[in-house]
Amino acid sequence: MRTPLSWIREFAPIDASAADVADALNEIGLIVDAMEVPGREINGVVAARVLAVADHPDADKLTLVDIDHGADTTRVVCGARNLAAGDVVPYAPAGATLPGGFTLERRKIRGQVSDGMLCSARELGLGDDHDGILHLSPDAALGSDVREILGLDDVVYDLDITPNRPDAMSVVGVARDLAAKLGVPFALPTPVVKSSGPAAQSVASVEVLAPDRCGRYVAMTGAVRLGASPDWLARRLTLAGLRPIANVVDVTNYVLLERGQPLHAFDHDLLGGGGIRVRTAAAEERITTLDGVDRALTPEDLLICDAKDVPQAIAGVMGGATSEVHAGTTSVLLEAAYFQPAGILRTSKRLGLRSEASARFERGTDPNGVLVAAERAWELLTEVSNGEPGAGAVDVYPSPVARPRITLRTQRVADLLGEDFTAEQISAYLTPLELGVTAGSPGTFEVDVPTFRPDLEREVDLIEEVARLHGYNRFARTLPRPREQVGALTGPQRERRALRQILADRGCSEAMSVALVAPADLERAGYPGAGIEIENPLRVEESLLRTAILPGLLRSVAFNAAHGLPDVQLFEVGHVFLSPPPDQVLPDEQEHVAVVLAGKVRRRPREADRAVAPGDAVGLIEAMTSSLGLADWSLEPAQRPGFHPARCAALFVDGAEAGVVGEIAAPVRAALELPEAAVGLEVDLGRLLAGARSPRQFREPSRFPASWIDLAFSLPRAVPARRVLATLEDAGGALLEHVELFDVFESEALGAGSVSLAFRLRFRAPDRTLTDADVGDVRQACIGAVERAHGARLRG
Repeated sequence: MRTPLSWIREFAPIDASAADVADALNEIGLIVDAMEVPGREINGVVAARVLAVADHPDADKLTLVDIDHGADTTRVVCGARNLAAGDVVPYAPAGATLPGGFTLERRKIRGQVSDGMLCSARELGLGDDHDGILHLSPDAALGSDVREILGLDDVVYDLDITPNRPDAMSVVGVARDLAAKLGVPFALPTPVVKSSGPAAQSVASVEVLAPDRCGRYVAMTGAVRLGASPDWLARRLTLAGLRPIANVVDVTNYVLLERGQPLHAFDHDLLGGGGIRVRTAAAEERITTLDGVDRALTPEDLLICDAKDVPQAIAGVMGGATSEVHAGTTSVLLEAAYFQPAGILRTSKRLGLRSEASARFERGTDPNGVLVAAERAWELLTEVSNGEPGAGAVDVYPSPVARPRITLRTQRVADLLGEDFTAEQISAYLTPLELGVTAGSPGTFEVDVPTFRPDLEREVDLIEEVARLHGYNRFARTLPRPREQVGALTGPQRERRALRQILADRGCSEAMSVALVAPADLERAGYPGAGIEIENPLRVEESLLRTAILPGLLRSVAFNAAHGLPDVQLFEVGHVFLSPPPDQVLPDEQEHVAVVLAGKVRRRPREADRAVAPGDAVGLIEAMTSSLGLADWSLEPAQRPGFHPARCAALFVDGAEAGVVGEIAAPVRAALELPEAAVGLEVDLGRLLAGARSPRQFREPSRFPASWIDLAFSLPRAVPARRVLATLEDAGGALLEHVELFDVFESEALGAGSVSLAFRLRFRAPDRTLTDADVGDVRQACIGAVERAHGARLRG
């Protein structure tokens, strides 16, 4: 909203500089997007009278305009069509400068010499209006500087008003806030209307048929004489970004900008029955608006009709063409009303028609300021159009809106703002805003809120007003000191992130599959095609909540393989839904982590590529359990749906089964058209995170050398390597620093059902170098333990 400083000063005697005023506006939340001095870059532009207008002989859209600029006459080529002989307009001769550093020159346009140019409002930096040449007062002295005529030495603030401040969509609202901030008096004169015509109630009627949409409607009537507005009025409108049209229309726009109350002037003689009916539109009803567009309406739109029920305006948005004021208008009915904001917003958006009036009605105008705004308009009409207002007004206001009352606690002000304010300070901040502040019970105020401030509904809104007037930059900067840390991740959350990172670090990409699956997807993956069925699935075939994550991941692997990407490593952390136990109504929802590795492990040129193997998936489980520091976990041979019966193991944590790992079964690979090599795992993440942990203690590294030994055992194939490794760890005692499986060998020479496992053990003492005897004793203990526990035989 463009607001001239000179207009603000009419209501508050502000002596501060333009820059200080801008700072104060920003501090109270009326943000200054731009501060303009419109005439700063204008030089040499003068008033000129149009003598004659003729068409350009070689251009359809151009005219030749002869003008008198006081010192001489000349001709200008012009692209606008809103000129006639006698008009006084801004003329920029050769050598004149316009905003943007543009300097005029005498030049030919389509063979005709143009001695400078005539200026629109946009070319003078007064707004965006570029449709026609700006018209000056007919009484302006020819050759006089346009800056003086238009008051372009004024300062104009372009304000960004938030939607919750409809009162600040007016010069009066801005002046009130500024006066309260700067500590200067604010005065809003009461309009004085000297009636000289017949009473409004004797010549006009108002019937409101939609009181829920129109809470108040005021009609004032009187005689006018249409003509050009005086310079001061045209200048104010121009600086505020509106183009002057005619005195009656200009007055309604002036009051809209000054008071924030939209008005509309009807030619009273063109209103059927001389009265007004306010109603909602009928289906498919139409109206031609002032812009000449025929618009279709709906029952959600509010109409202003005449007494014969003929639509004359779209309420709060735009007037109609049939009763608009024109050059022959001698009698007007002035409308001032309060319309329900949401209805105006819906109509404006649906029609794509936004006006200065709708912008204010959408935010909420003051129902108790309607009549005084109409009186202010007639005060001005009396001055600028020889107006003769009728006595009184037709005022339909069935349910007057009372000023709401809010209790404000001084302690609550201190609690929210972090500073103590005395009762006198609080009252001094709120009273200049025209809030009725009276003392209540000890430590409280009773505050009556004016109806032009609909944003003030709660105690906290009043506290914000105190902070705004006090100045946000005056509050001391402090750091929050919470009694306990807030916003941190919990332990399980950190561990989930760590597991995700472990899988990502090992080359796996995180996937997100849909939690709804088809029974056929489960069956192709080797799982039972049954589960919890959804009543209204998005897709009929995907009707089950998944009982496992692997089927969805396998389908993603198949999709990649079908598109030429057989080598993929995917993981997902998500929820599965199992049938509820007998004592539970809702599904048994669990969080799982699943991984699928398919195709080949690319190692060239460091070593030959190889197909993925179950050991790759086992390595991921080892990495996860190691990261968590689980104290009791193991892998046991098992047979599970969807996995190779001889290359599958179950994961146990604290003795309870927590997951499965192994090679994807050949029938599953065939059904899904997976790569030849595919392995996977799925683990109950809840059980994994709940597992008992080994104590983590720092142990100072030994300064002494290590001793290495290799042990190879021949033992039954059914014995898991993890059990043998655990036996070696126990037997090695404190001297065993590390043990690992480094070779698996199978041969008929070992005997049927036997396998050779080779382990590398590292021994080190914290306080000495180990002797051969020390190493020999512990070596023999390890061999004996494995042989006794697993029926193993040491290979030579």
